[in-house]
Formats: sequence, structure tokens, C-alpha cells
Amino acid sequence: MKTLKNHILIYDNECPMCNIYSKGFIKSGMLDESGREAFTELSFKNKNLIDFNRAKNEIALVDHEKNTVIYGLDSLLLIIGNSFPTLEKIARIKPFYWFFKKLYSFVSYNRKQIIPSKKDSTEEACVPDFNLKYRLAYIAFVVIFSAYILSVFSTKLGLGLSQNFWREFAICLGQIIWQTIFLKTYLKDKVWNYLGNMMTVSLIGTLLLVPSLFLNLSSVFSIIYFAIVVFIMFLEHIRRCRILQLNFIPTFSWMIFRMIVVAILVWTNL
Repeated sequence: MKTLKNHILIYDNECPMCNIYSKGFIKSGMLDESGREAFTELSFKNKNLIDFNRAKNEIALVDHEKNTVIYGLDSLLLIIGNSFPTLEKIARIKPFYWFFKKLYSFVSYNRKQIIPSKKDSTEEACVPDFNLKYRLAYIAFVVIFSAYILSVFSTKLGLGLSQNFWREFAICLGQIIWQTIFLKTYLKDKVWNYLGNMMTVSLIGTLLLVPSLFLNLSSVFSIIYFAIVVFIMFLEHIRRCRILQLNFIPTFSWMIFRMIVVAILVWTNL
């Protein structure tokens, strides 16, 4: 690998994804040993060079030769392009660049909902600004993906359920509406943060169900497997509520909705 010298990547050290790929740049030799610096441990020189608020939304790459800074996707492309010029050229083709730019923002603005940290509430934390467009996009993605997987999995439960995407879509959407209506007063300014975390809990549960789609499980084992997944989601929901400094009310409301849905599905035998 060709090392990009005299550059320092300012990464979010409370974000596991950021930590992994920035460390990967060091280990692969794309950046030198001192080529990254934690956002919460900024040197005086770097702190004066970067746009502090922008660096929370887009990872900053400091060029100490020119005393300049680039941000976000461009910083990653510069590092990768230094070793793989062809990849950078392809990524900078307008349609590809537009897509990767949107994908980068989609992940960056939702990264604290994907993997939250107990230190996110501190003043020096590298927490991105709230972006309604990308939060809604994340919620929509999880709802659609979860609805599809659940519609396929539901046929394995032996409850007479047919594969019905719109039924599961309505349930996923209903969960969001239920939590928003019943918890809006309690959550106050944390409502969007909570909804993002709740969707990640749903995404985790959905991903855990995917392997079972390729196994020939009996209805009994499918129900047991589903119960285990729901229990894991329950524990994860509690953990995230603690990080958000919320009590058991959101989890209690979350479970009530799910029990009502199960009761209705069994009763009506949809």
C-alpha cells in the first residue's frame, strides 16, 4: 500500500464503525502510524484547523503540508485513491459519486442510532446533527426490509399465516405510530433519537431471522426461535433505553403493542 503521509484522519472514537475502518487504514499502511486522531482527544493544532461542527457530521482529513482539511466521502476517497487511483476515479464518476455521497450521509447521520454510546450525551462527544431526511430514510429502509423478511418467516410459524408483505408493513408502521403517540409527551426532544434506536432493534431482530429462512425448521422450532429473537430484542431495547437515559416505559409500551399484534393474528388466523 502507498502511505498517505502528513495527513491525519479525525475519527469518532465512540463509533465502532469509524474505529474499525480508520484502524484498517493504519494497519494496511494507507495511513502512517500517527495518521489518525480521536475527535475527543484533538490536538490544539488540529482543533484550530478543522470545522468542529462539520467534523461531527463528516469525518475530517487534515493535510499538514498545506494546512487544509477535507471532509466526508472526499477524505475517504483521497486515502483510498492514494493506493488505488482507479477505484477513486470510478467512485468520482457522477452517478457513482452521488450514490456514495448519499450512502455516506445516510450512515453518518444515523450512526448514533445504529450503534449508540453512553458518552453521546457529553459536550465533547462527536454526535452528528439531526437530519430529518436521513432519519426518515433509515426508518423507511428498516420498515420495508423487516416487513419483507417477516412476511416470509411468518409462513414457518404454523399459525395459518400467508406471506403478506403489506400486513407486516402495517404492523411495523403501527409500532412506530403507537410508540410516537403514547410516548411523545414522555420522550419530548428524544423522540427521533428513540425511534432511530427502536428501528435498529427491529433491524437486529430481522437480521437474526434471516438464517432461519434457509433452514427447514418445524413450526414448533420456528416459534421457539422467534421467541428467542424477540427476547434478544427485548434486552437490546432495554439497553438502548438506558443509554438514552430513559426508564422502562418505552420498553413496556413496545411489548404491549407486540403482544396485542400476536393476539390479533392468532385470533383472526390471518
